[in-house]
Amino acid sequence: MCVHVHVWCSCMHSNIYRPYWRCYFPNTQAIIYVVDSSDTDRLVTAKDEFHAILEEEELKGAVVLVYANKQDLPGAFDDAAITEALELHKIKNRQWAIFKTSAIKGEGLFEGLDWLSNTLKSGG
Repeated sequence: MCVHVHVWCSCMHSNIYRPYWRCYFPNTQAIIYVVDSSDTDRLVTAKDEFHAILEEEELKGAVVLVYANKQDLPGAFDDAAITEALELHKIKNRQWAIFKTSAIKGEGLFEGLDWLSNTLKSGG
């Protein structure tokens, strides 16, 4: 299986780079969306960005993996709170999953990628 990964950061300068995102949409099979679970002030922005991406026509068939990152920090929202904040329950026509992660500690990352790999192999 051949895998190509394109990474976009919406955290800084998103207005500058947003027009170029569409160059990478064709043939996208999966979206990995990483949320800073400790930055509760930006969750509304993260939700708006997330749902705008999901509305893109060329991404309609993509499965979604959400990483609720920075779980190692005090006050970080857990996966249930991130699910609510991002309104993941509104996603009806695609498969999705959320995993608690700590990139610094390497926790939860491989579990999410395993889910993504298995989902794509099964026809996602």
